[in-house]
Amino acid sequence: MKIYQAVTGVALVLALAGCQRTSFNNINSANSALPPLQAQPVPSVQSGALPPPGISDPSQFPAAPTAPTGDAVASAAPANALDVTKESMVGNWRVSNAGVSCDMFLTLTNLGSGARGGTRGCAGELTTMGSWEVAGRQILLRDRNGNTIGTLYKSAEARFDGTTSSGQPITLSR
Repeated sequence: MKIYQAVTGVALVLALAGCQRTSFNNINSANSALPPLQAQPVPSVQSGALPPPGISDPSQFPAAPTAPTGDAVASAAPANALDVTKESMVGNWRVSNAGVSCDMFLTLTNLGSGARGGTRGCAGELTTMGSWEVAGRQILLRDRNGNTIGTLYKSAEARFDGTTSSGQPITLSR
């Protein structure tokens, strides 16, 4: 019981010590006034004409994608090519290109004039694939700069045949 009373007494003394009044009556007195700040030198100000608005160094930006030219779509799909829709292309495809098998993924997410696409495990030009689009009865595969890297046509249900821009045969199948 005596320990409890002692602890209570100490707590009461500490609590009352925190209630002590502080006074700031002399805050504006001459004894506590700070001396005024001294003026500092200011550096000279320069003037001149600004460069014209726009890009002053165009090399700091990547080249804009180029629109397909007649060469990019020159190889017209064969007469027996089947109709193709963009929606039917979406998803995962197995690719065969120059004896190498890999995966291609096609989405409907817009990217430039086409839709986003990519490859995994491919070699050569297909490693640079960034987008694709349907042009008539053809599928155009494009690199990340918008250049055509391959052209395909629908040869059967769930199968597309064509060539890369370097002339290598390419087949997509599910």
